[in-house]
Amino acid sequence: MINASPELSAQVNAFPELHPKTDPPRNSPIRGVLITNSDLDHVLGLFSLREGNRLSVCATTAVRATLTKSLGMETVLSSFCGLSWREPPIRNFEPLDLDSPVETNLRFRAIELPGAPPRFSPGASLEGVHSVAYLFESPRTNRRLLVAPDVGAVNPALRMALESADAVLFDGTFWSKDELRSIRPGAPEANEMGHVTIKDCSLDLLAGIRARWKIYIHINNTNPILMKDSAQRKAVEAAGLTVGWDGLEFEV
Repeated sequence: MINASPELSAQVNAFPELHPKTDPPRNSPIRGVLITNSDLDHVLGLFSLREGNRLSVCATTAVRATLTKSLGMETVLSSFCGLSWREPPIRNFEPLDLDSPVETNLRFRAIELPGAPPRFSPGASLEGVHSVAYLFESPRTNRRLLVAPDVGAVNPALRMALESADAVLFDGTFWSKDELRSIRPGAPEANEMGHVTIKDCSLDLLAGIRARWKIYIHINNTNPILMKDSAQRKAVEAAGLTVGWDGLEFEV
């Protein structure tokens, strides 16, 4: 699983086919979580997995430090289910599941992105990698999926990953930079919260890549693309992009 939102239990319960009938009631089908950054909406769900089996968490050193020092994540999970940390590979693809056969095992690597520690950790070091995207590759088809829910800026590494991907799940948090401020005076702009906007960046960027599937995810409830009859939604669809929804399935 990529990130663990606070409503993680509800997400898992929505797919009962994932639960073997022999599973004890508190067990979870989730064996591991890949964390893109340490924002609360990406990590609080990890606490709800504490009663299950031993959990593997893949996160950069900087993200691990934030979760450990500011949220006590390592102490809590180690006291319950047990916890294994894994540093994501950056330069080369590695097997996603170290215990599965190579021929059926997805490969993955992280794409370093610009980012800073979250606001709940003001004393955290600015050094290190605080945000990543993940690029997956199938050994059977050699097709690639890029998952990038938090993009503060488009750097060369991300651009290369976008150009190589067959499917992209991309940061659709905000349509415009002052979206929150128009509702709540004094609210930060999109870039201050670590997100490029659809209007000023990602719409043109994604429209120009070859991927068959280009899907916006991580969409804030202020974003007008959620309204099916809005001009912004029509602009997204006219560019060949999809606004993601719960339960969306596609084949790469």
